[in-house]
Amino acid sequence: MRRVWIITALSMLVLGLSASVAFAAVAPGTYTPTAGSFNTANAPGSSHLTSGSPSCTVNADRSIDCTAYVLGGVGHTNGNVALTASYTAIIDCYNHGVNPNNAVESHQTSFSPTSQTAVTSSKNGQLSVPTRSVSFSGAPIGCPNANWTPTIRPGSQTLNSFSYTLTFAGFTSAYITISQP
Repeated sequence: MRRVWIITALSMLVLGLSASVAFAAVAPGTYTPTAGSFNTANAPGSSHLTSGSPSCTVNADRSIDCTAYVLGGVGHTNGNVALTASYTAIIDCYNHGVNPNNAVESHQTSFSPTSQTAVTSSKNGQLSVPTRSVSFSGAPIGCPNANWTPTIRPGSQTLNSFSYTLTFAGFTSAYITISQP
């Protein structure tokens, strides 16, 4: 009976750890501002959306695309828009020798691409915020031996988190923030 209890407890522990890893990844979908996404203390006094709406879409391949929009009432205040993501993946390294179908070495790689740009306010106190995008492409996928061939293990690429911000010049914190988790 005691053995059954230990096996059950260990099974539940493994299940719990697996579930926590699965919940840590950002799933595909569209992420929009929440109630706390706009911090009016970090913007010129009458800033407001005039067209469009900020949102970020996580695609099936875990790339991220954030939309363009226009803010009004910013006067001559410029801004900086930034999108940063955190990815991980398992890289399998293959030797072309005796058994080319079995990896000789595997390791995890981390990659944090950023897409940012300065945005200049135009006449009439408008700020046209452009789209921002990032993806896993360009990640470091090398192997310890230059003669080995690196391959991203299918299904191992994970988007752990992302953060999209718009920060006005002269302010220390972001006016708009969309982030997961």
